[in-house]
Amino acid sequence: MEYVTTQGVDVPALGFGTYPMRGETCQTAVHQALETGYRHVDTAQMYNNERAVGQAIAAADVPRDDILLVTKILRQNLAHDDVLESVEESHERLATDIDLLLIHSPSRSIPIEESIAAMNDLQERGTVRHIGVSNFSVGQLQDAIAASDTPILTNQVEYHPFKEQADLLEFCIENEVMLTAYSPLAEGRVIGNDRLKGIGARYGKTEAQVALRWLLQQEQVSAIPKASSPAHIQANFNVFDFELTDEEMTQIFDLQGGLLTRLQTALGL
Repeated sequence: MEYVTTQGVDVPALGFGTYPMRGETCQTAVHQALETGYRHVDTAQMYNNERAVGQAIAAADVPRDDILLVTKILRQNLAHDDVLESVEESHERLATDIDLLLIHSPSRSIPIEESIAAMNDLQERGTVRHIGVSNFSVGQLQDAIAASDTPILTNQVEYHPFKEQADLLEFCIENEVMLTAYSPLAEGRVIGNDRLKGIGARYGKTEAQVALRWLLQQEQVSAIPKASSPAHIQANFNVFDFELTDEEMTQIFDLQGGLLTRLQTALGL
């Protein structure tokens, strides 16, 4: 496993996404992921699978301290008291403390200061170790950083070879915020892409493995692919035994329309 170190915290770079799995399917998949070697598990209040995730973690033959458990607050729960109440309910369903608590998406009506203050309160209580956000723009992330007494550890957003996030990633790098890529395989659209397939052929890897490797080689980026079958869970994990060249990284960036010159320069590509 590789790690992203941000704000002094070592985060497993490859995580396991659980949406939209529920119940026994989710519990079995998370158990398989932990057995495979994943140590970063992502859930959310919205997914209705926190209990299944918690049960899988409790049953796993993995030290709890080795696992980074992430959950997210529903947008409608972002008022101060609603944050406190809903996260206590998440805590009960998970039956363990929350390592990283995120705002799932920014509120259109509740000030970010109110939501962040409640999250900071939960940190003081010890229910939550770290906090972050999801689906925030550069400006919204800047506001969250300013509102918090503690570091904003990550911004979880859609990011893959066909989704450009240059300005956001540049801001994250400058401010020591990890960018967590959800839908890193573009909901399966990476499969069949000729460029990814050609690069993968050089290493005996699939298009999906190349897409994940491309993400993990970027500064301050982690990825949380979802898989339910043991074969796909294992395949997504098999991305630590090869490394893309600078030229190959650039070729994949170019799938986004060649808009990343500034970011590529910042990354030394």
